[in-house]
Amino acid sequence: MAKEKIVLEIEPRKYITELAAELKKNPEFKLPEWAVFVKTSMSRSRPPLETDWWWMRSASILRQIYANKVVGVQRLRTRYGSRKKRGMKPEKFFKAGGKIIRTILQQAGKAGLIEEAKDGKRKGRKLTKQGREMLESIAKKLK
Repeated sequence: MAKEKIVLEIEPRKYITELAAELKKNPEFKLPEWAVFVKTSMSRSRPPLETDWWWMRSASILRQIYANKVVGVQRLRTRYGSRKKRGMKPEKFFKAGGKIIRTILQQAGKAGLIEEAKDGKRKGRKLTKQGREMLESIAKKLK
């Protein structure tokens, strides 16, 4: 068992729920005022109904960074995008909104969980040692 894959071995929904509960305790991760009114993507018709969707999305983004090493905002926008129903026209894929993702990345940076990275051609964010340890400790607790 590789140490790097410990987070990915756990069922994603279960892990993200536990990580979101942990992030909710962190004062850096707070729901902005505007987040109550925004849609998560152009393809959505209404804002999220869940009350803790902000922390669930934050946990999901941190898990994506853990899995992919270095991730940028554009790649995350594509990851969280979806198809939009356009009436009689064929469905079309649209990326998710970037403001939500950027704000979450900024909050994670202030909390010391991620940092900016430039690995050769790839540019984006990567986990810090503190962030990796936090994600792995939650995974060990769930195993």
